[in-house]
Amino acid sequence: MKTFQEQYQEKKMSPEKLLELIQDNDYIFVAQAAAEPAAILSHMQHLKNTGVKNVVLQTCLPIQNYPVFHDPEMEGIFFHNGWFFNANLRKAQKKRLVSDIPQHSTTALSKAFFRAMHEGRRPVVMATVTPMDEHGYMSLSISSIYERDLVNRGAFVLLEVNPNFPRTFGDTMIHISEVGALVESDRPIPAVQPAPYTDVDAQIGKYVATLVEDGSTIQLGIGNIPNAVANELKTKKHLGIHTEMFTETMIDLIECGAVDNSQKGFYNGYSVCSFTMGSQRLYDYLHNNPSVMFKSCTFTNDPYTIGKNNKFVSINATLEVDLTGQCASESVGHIQFSGSGGQAETVQGAQMSPGGKSIIAMHSTYTVKTPDGKEELRSKIVPFLARGAVVTTSRNDVDYVVTEYGIAWLRGLNVKRRVESLIAIAHPDFRDWLREEAEKNAIW
Repeated sequence: MKTFQEQYQEKKMSPEKLLELIQDNDYIFVAQAAAEPAAILSHMQHLKNTGVKNVVLQTCLPIQNYPVFHDPEMEGIFFHNGWFFNANLRKAQKKRLVSDIPQHSTTALSKAFFRAMHEGRRPVVMATVTPMDEHGYMSLSISSIYERDLVNRGAFVLLEVNPNFPRTFGDTMIHISEVGALVESDRPIPAVQPAPYTDVDAQIGKYVATLVEDGSTIQLGIGNIPNAVANELKTKKHLGIHTEMFTETMIDLIECGAVDNSQKGFYNGYSVCSFTMGSQRLYDYLHNNPSVMFKSCTFTNDPYTIGKNNKFVSINATLEVDLTGQCASESVGHIQFSGSGGQAETVQGAQMSPGGKSIIAMHSTYTVKTPDGKEELRSKIVPFLARGAVVTTSRNDVDYVVTEYGIAWLRGLNVKRRVESLIAIAHPDFRDWLREEAEKNAIW
């Protein structure tokens, strides 16, 4: 029997050689966000030389802007599906080189996997891992969203081994015997600093913090408002973490003593997450840290799993909210902007949690440029969602909506009282307009 090191050496090859293992009709799942194997993806145009046809490439919030995303010559070689859009994918969509797949995070994999198998496609997973240990194991590092689930389902495994990625625990272990091929790289791990936040963000953070009781289990995302919220939670006691994304602000809450994971009621003593992305400080904190448990999002974001946590508080953002409470969080009108992520599931899970709350936090306004180049202020609280807007969180599920002007608690309210509550937290310049529109259109 070959040693682990012998197996490793046999499977090590160049990116081009690895890509020659891709077959016609393969369905390639790429690890999420900063866990994407850039050393492989940067060579994807090599598929032009292999003769392969009709491959599907499935990404989720890709960090780098790979040339292959914008190359019309890849037509017929592969088509790109996106689970979570960003600016680069929005540009590719305009050229009809990528298409969004509507999905929830807990069901995305099963649906895509079912589709792949139904169409006779071989599932392939590409991910970045840490170097192999003496037992033959590598760690999937900063994402276990769906990567380990794919390995469990028998996907063909192609890896980038990189020593700059932190070794994490949970649904992250992968053995050399499960690997089809690998490449080695020493590129830096993608790192971003926490976003500075404005006075408006700070005010929203203060309002949100009033809703978070001691002993709550929290879910936060990345961005200005979540960072502001986290800063306001530093005075809380016995908080726990059960979240899709582990952020640097959570380290601050742990180190100041606000988070001790002692009263979660589920996975006490552990911060539970599915993926991470941030600064080098964040990666250094996670490296070989068994107190942070990475679990597949089919577990982490399952509303029934979330409901096992005490006082679970989900904090999410939206792009637009109508006067009945519908939240369009992933599209600007008919244009795909981002993705559903785990918003709907964490909102539902919070309602299943004893003492749970879900919060939609947003600025009351945004600015757009008019055709003459001027900036125009518009309300995020609207009588009706923009034409073609995608509803991410239904009005049946919405709980709290927070802006810099206050808190609207919509749970259990009829439409008339919802209208009144949402107008009260809208920007003052738009309140009369909203009342007029509500009256004119009988939104009562």
